[in-house]
Amino acid sequence: MASEEASLRALENLMTEFFHSCTTNERKREIEELLNNFAQQTGAWRHCLFFLSNTRNEYVMMYSLTVFENLVNKMWIGLASQDKMEIRSCLPKLLLAQHKSVPYFIRNKLCKVIVDIGRQDWPMFYHDFFTNTLQLIQTPALAPLGLIMLKTTSEELACPREDLSIARKDELRKLLLDQVPTVLGLLTGILETYWDKHSVIASTPPPSPTSGESVELLGSLFQGSQYSKLLCQPMAALDNESHQLCCLVLECLSHLFSWIPLSTNITPSLLASIFHFARFGCDLRTKAKTGPLNSSTSNGQLNPGTVPTANGQRPNDQQGEVNKMDRARLGVLAMTCINELVSKNCVPMDFEEYLLRMFQQTFFLLQRLTRENNAHTVKSRLQELDESYLEKFTDFLRLFVSVHLRRIESSPQFPIVEFLGLLFKYTFNQPTHEGYFACLDIWSVFLDFLTTKIKSRLADRESVLNRYKDALVLLLREVLNRIQFRYNQAQLEELDDETLDDDQQTEWQRYLRQSLEVVAKVMELLPSHAFSTLFPVLQENLDVYLGLQQFIVTTSSSRRLNITAENDCRRLHCSLRDLSSLLQAVGRLAEHFIGEVFAARFTDALAMVERLVEVTCYGSQTSLYHLETAVPSVLKPDLIDVHAQALAALQAYSHWLAQFYSEVHSQNQSQFINLIMSAVDASSPLITTKVPEKLLLSACHLMVSITSTVRPVFLVTLPAVQNIFNLITTENHAHRLPQEAHILVCRALSNMLLLPWPNLPESEQQWQTRSSSHANLLAALTRQYRILRETVNSTPRQPGLDNVKAVIQQTLPVLRDIVDSISSESTKSRQICYQSMQESVQVSLNLFPVFIQQPDVTDEMLAFFLTLFQALRVQMGVAFTGQIIHTFLSMFTREQLAASILQEGSAGCRVVQKFLKILQVVVQEPGQAFKPFLPNILSLCMEQVYPVVAERSSPDVKAEMFELLYQILHQNWRYFFKTSVLISVQRGAVEDTMENEAQFTAAMQAFGQSFLQPDIHIFKQNLSYLESLNSKHKLYSRKLFRTSMLFHFINVLLQVLLHKSHDLLQEEITLAIYNMASVDFDAFYSVFMPEFLNGCHGVDTNQRSVLARNFKLEQDLPSFTQSVQRLVNDLRYYRLCNSSLPTGTIKL
Repeated sequence: MASEEASLRALENLMTEFFHSCTTNERKREIEELLNNFAQQTGAWRHCLFFLSNTRNEYVMMYSLTVFENLVNKMWIGLASQDKMEIRSCLPKLLLAQHKSVPYFIRNKLCKVIVDIGRQDWPMFYHDFFTNTLQLIQTPALAPLGLIMLKTTSEELACPREDLSIARKDELRKLLLDQVPTVLGLLTGILETYWDKHSVIASTPPPSPTSGESVELLGSLFQGSQYSKLLCQPMAALDNESHQLCCLVLECLSHLFSWIPLSTNITPSLLASIFHFARFGCDLRTKAKTGPLNSSTSNGQLNPGTVPTANGQRPNDQQGEVNKMDRARLGVLAMTCINELVSKNCVPMDFEEYLLRMFQQTFFLLQRLTRENNAHTVKSRLQELDESYLEKFTDFLRLFVSVHLRRIESSPQFPIVEFLGLLFKYTFNQPTHEGYFACLDIWSVFLDFLTTKIKSRLADRESVLNRYKDALVLLLREVLNRIQFRYNQAQLEELDDETLDDDQQTEWQRYLRQSLEVVAKVMELLPSHAFSTLFPVLQENLDVYLGLQQFIVTTSSSRRLNITAENDCRRLHCSLRDLSSLLQAVGRLAEHFIGEVFAARFTDALAMVERLVEVTCYGSQTSLYHLETAVPSVLKPDLIDVHAQALAALQAYSHWLAQFYSEVHSQNQSQFINLIMSAVDASSPLITTKVPEKLLLSACHLMVSITSTVRPVFLVTLPAVQNIFNLITTENHAHRLPQEAHILVCRALSNMLLLPWPNLPESEQQWQTRSSSHANLLAALTRQYRILRETVNSTPRQPGLDNVKAVIQQTLPVLRDIVDSISSESTKSRQICYQSMQESVQVSLNLFPVFIQQPDVTDEMLAFFLTLFQALRVQMGVAFTGQIIHTFLSMFTREQLAASILQEGSAGCRVVQKFLKILQVVVQEPGQAFKPFLPNILSLCMEQVYPVVAERSSPDVKAEMFELLYQILHQNWRYFFKTSVLISVQRGAVEDTMENEAQFTAAMQAFGQSFLQPDIHIFKQNLSYLESLNSKHKLYSRKLFRTSMLFHFINVLLQVLLHKSHDLLQEEITLAIYNMASVDFDAFYSVFMPEFLNGCHGVDTNQRSVLARNFKLEQDLPSFTQSVQRLVNDLRYYRLCNSSLPTGTIKL
């Protein structure tokens, strides 16, 4: 005894020293080693039991419990049964004796150790494990402890970790499910008892502004609901102890609901009890910030804020404030339980009535949340509620609409229209932007549901729409109001319009985008109404904008906007911001005027487009972006933004203009011609360096859309367009547009000459004239580039090199963009394009060897060649394409490739990627033209690139290399397998005729090697390539693969599952194993499985035979998948057990 006392004192001193701030890291390591050695001793647990019973030192307690935890989870199997019995007896006694005196985290850890023992031994060796927990719950003084045990049991046994066999996991789940009715009955009883007990006290509340709540029910919500009266009872006034207990019960329930299936075990009275407590969140007295609400028992004290002081007293002065937080907490926990139930999509028939009842009860709460009275508006009521409660409630509404609305909507007992009214009030009174966004998402889901429903029920489309029309009309109006400063200035000014989020948009842009998505969805359902709502509002703001002309004062030196009063400037700022938002709304709705509805909605669309053309012309003519204003930092960006948004909105109607063009091409075209001419007149003056870049780019994009989507035949003859041609083709560095704008304008000009005109036969396309014009255009654009051939010799070290680089980096992106824009067009367009570009392509090929050591230039060149190969390889012809490939293959030496690949993320690395992409295009080309290059490409891939990347991560180059390898195999299968069609039909009679076997084997080994490396993206990509080769070419059935590779691949994939290194791909890996095994199930079961199990280390003969026996000889995918999962789980479990046995243990 004395020695144990001495050990305890020594341990306490060591622990205190370890956590002391002055202790060095070296000393800490020594102490750690000492403690680890002590824990490894046989019988160390006996000392720990003594320490736990006799110390008050928290560090010592925690250390002792960690020793027990390690013993139970890692060494339990090798422990003598007498010792196990003693531990099972002592630890619960210790818990009962000390649970009130030790800190909460020690108590929770002790509970977990006891539950871990139950996980191993219940019910066979620890038959009273669960009944003990139930008895604790039924003993009033020990109920909190029992509930902590119950929650820990639910957490550890319902979804246990992998240190159990599958059979044991299944057994535990079944045992727990058997206990569910009893447990739920007990928990219901506690909630009812405490509610009833405290409701009696509060049954006659004093008069208050909130009394009379119960009368204001939506009658139709609760017809026939026997629980409606219960929900109208006064709120229970819980004391501290009762509150803590109810919190624990609700925490237990939320975890239980996460895994138990929906069934009649979840009784109406249990649901009613949970809803009683959900009412606490609606109570205005609950405003307080509750912290993270994950788990009070395992992560914090039972009741933070009412911690006993040193002498065991509770600080009374805090009690009132604590109570506010606690009431909110109860509401949050109750809503967590409800959300666990509502998140389940699989609803048995006999539970649907309960579901309806749940929704009725929740909407009673929603009504309470959105009710106005003299004391509070809805907004102030929601502002005073706990934020976490509101979040949970919004989660509930989202789950209800997305998962269950289809079930409930048609029920006569569920008043969907009244629900939408409540949701409307809830949405537009949200106290935070995030809350409002979350509610808009719910409306989006509802609108999608309604759109799908109407499309599937065309017969009664009108009656369905009429049912919801009022709600949709209100929603549209309110969402439009919310994006306007005129109605919502205070909130909108809070939004950040500078910081970009992960989606590259600001908070303001996100707000506007989400709002406009809702507007667009309503437009789809109620087109004419949406238009008649939006157009007048737009008109109003346009009048302000168009009226600015009268305030422009022109002097000899400047043009000024004569609006200077602060109030007028503020009003103008708000009006311009609103106009900008409404123009975006107009653009977003463009898709609802085309296609089948073009004729029906023609008048509305024409009015809109005419207005947009008028506004854009006005903006360009008056040059509002050049005006001096009273508040330049605010009004100038506003004026630029309105102009840019008007151009963007007009661009959105380019598909409508294209349809208009095709409808009227044979009739009077004056209306269409005027629109196009005005649009060009609006954008062409902006294509100059003197215009702000935002406006310049909007004008360029509009020109590109007119030339690529509308394609009017008369466009090229317009004077404004001729001016743009002259601007672009005249060499004047001072007037050169910024690169992005320059590329867009060149694309627009090229499109006019290359793209076929709609509605005209081939004979009227004027290809000859257009071809020579295009050649002239490109000659002008590439003038400087083409003369580089003469100026650059093969040693690029002369002083002018930077200028040469600049010319290359300016010209090639333009050419690449022109080629890219016609890649999906007719052969004629591509032919003309290549003819105009031929000389530049030849120049590029000549320059390539000169710049091979300059990766930034090579990168640009290869990007150009890649686009050429993708779009114009047929036009380039076999001979020239061959010359290009030959040049590339000879330039990229092994040393060159290695040097580039080793600089991950560099320009050199990108060069190799693009080179491999070009080769991918080449090997995919059908026919025999490029087949002679295959051996060289394969050799480059396997002998030059692969050795460099094999042992390095190099993810980008690796991904492209394996794709090239896949395309070689897939597109050139007969390069390796000469099997004829006839032989394929008579399969089995003759085996595959194999050629280039060594290269095929090397490729397969490369794939196999990639499965042994940690990069999950490469793993996934390569697994899908193998599966694709199997489905298209029967890879796994080929003799070479089947006899010498198949088992190796299955073995590697099983080892990956065992090591859990690529767990995200479990399904894909198991499916691949099944497809490989299904080639010859007999061989898999009789040869591979015994070999695999014999090669498994860390398991004994008996365990191997159990594993083999449990792998059922099934040939269907679901059974096979189950067997693989069982094999992997149990093999890991056996290894864990065996590694924890003491040395020299005799296993029977």
